[in-house]
Amino acid sequence: MLFFIFAGLIACAGKPVSASCPIEIIPPRVVVRYGDPISVNCSSPSNQIEGMGWESPYEGVPLTQGVSFLPLQIKSLKAWELEPKCYINFNSGDQCLESLSVTVYRKADSVSMTPPSKTGHMVEGKNYRMQCDIANVAPARNLSVYWFKGNEILRNESFDKESNLSPVNLSSVLNLTAHRGDNGSHIRCEAWLNLGPAGPNLVLRSKSHDVTVLYPPAFVKPEKENVTLIAGGRISLNCTATGNPMPSYSWQLSHVIQEENKNQDENQPTLTISYPGTYNCTVSNTQGTKTKYFTVTGAETGQPGTTAGILIAVFFVFIFILGCMVYHKQRNSPVATSA
Repeated sequence: MLFFIFAGLIACAGKPVSASCPIEIIPPRVVVRYGDPISVNCSSPSNQIEGMGWESPYEGVPLTQGVSFLPLQIKSLKAWELEPKCYINFNSGDQCLESLSVTVYRKADSVSMTPPSKTGHMVEGKNYRMQCDIANVAPARNLSVYWFKGNEILRNESFDKESNLSPVNLSSVLNLTAHRGDNGSHIRCEAWLNLGPAGPNLVLRSKSHDVTVLYPPAFVKPEKENVTLIAGGRISLNCTATGNPMPSYSWQLSHVIQEENKNQDENQPTLTISYPGTYNCTVSNTQGTKTKYFTVTGAETGQPGTTAGILIAVFFVFIFILGCMVYHKQRNSPVATSA
């Protein structure tokens, strides 16, 4: 009974002790950097032990008589694949053993990223390919690659099906379509070596790539605007547009309006006018050209037709008033009688 109680207590600190093979390995799993030392203890609560040993192709420990506790110490581990086994020889002649899980790792020498194009910029709507290269990392099955745009994860890829335990070179590819919203953002890749709770989790980042996206002009306001001009006033037309490269502006004006605005720079997003009419503003850059139309309407003052209409109306009012006066005068005059 005491045997089973003791075995249950020490199992909490290491690899569980089985009734058929009462061996405990502490720690039960080792994660070690290539070339670093390791130290592991193997013990047993059994009092029927003839001897213990460590079976390992790398610095094993031969059978040691009359012990129930035996350490495995390696000053500098220089093997990529290793699974030492602690064994017990019983007085009865039987033998049992337990394996130690060992993960040997190497941090990547470098993580680099190829730009999406040789020119350094992208064009909106086109597809691009970026590659993240991870050099000399092990073990590959513990590696994950993350692609970031700022703090947003674009893609992640793991290599858990890789069986090679020695250092390898790996690559991850990101395919993307350029959008104007990506302009000015930063893309990078990160290599995460996930070694679990028994070891460190290592992260190595590439240099960030500054994204430049070329795209045609787009007006901030609709491409057609109807504007009302107050009589005798002035108004500013706004043709502001976004684009990369920054677009240039060109206004199409009538001869009269050109004379009025001859002192204004036409390569500007705004134009101040005082006459009704139709105004065209064209914006352009290396990626395209667009035109915006303004229809300006307003009351026309001081025109001959309008003045004549007013004079005619005044004339008829005068005739009407004069007629009324004559009528009332005749009604109020005395009627002459014959003698």
